Amino acid sequence: MAQETDPATAGINDPNLTQVPTMAEALADLEADAPADTETALTDPADYATLAAAVAAQPLAVDDEELNCLAAGVYYESKGEPLEGQLAVAEVILNRTSSGRFPRSVCGVLKQRGQFSFVRGGSIPQPPASAKAWKTALAVAKVARADKWDSKVSNALYFHARYVSPGWRRARVGSVGNHIFYR
Repeated sequence: MAQETDPATAGINDPNLTQVPTMAEALADLEADAPADTETALTDPADYATLAAAVAAQPLAVDDEELNCLAAGVYYESKGEPLEGQLAVAEVILNRTSSGRFPRSVCGVLKQRGQFSFVRGGSIPQPPASAKAWKTALAVAKVARADKWDSKVSNALYFHARYVSPGWRRARVGSVGNHIFYR
């Protein structure tokens, strides 16, 4: 009697089948290939093939207040979004600092009255340091600040969640995740 083969698992033990590394194996390989100067190497997003790899490689230390503000903006506005959506939110905040229409500092942009709903009374709440989403937001903020990754909404100055209808008459740039971006 011939043994039936399930097409979904056929060839799974084939010695010629290319093995896909686990995330732990991929990260171990990445660390093993890193140059001796890891402080520089791990923080330069241009060294990575994907946004996820660049984000994963960022050290978790907060360098300064502006970075902390940017990461808080990413955390509170987009913590449930894909990395591309979080990067897009960070880019909006950074774009505002150089537009001439908003405050010149990241903290000033976030604290501007009526712009970001998580800011209350001009105060930016500090996210929980142990939260995984905070660590991701901090890494995304570092990648955005390095300005090495292109976003499909890179020139946006405004955004809102899909469930909101602000009635703006602004040029739509695109959408990422649950946010719509405008110029």
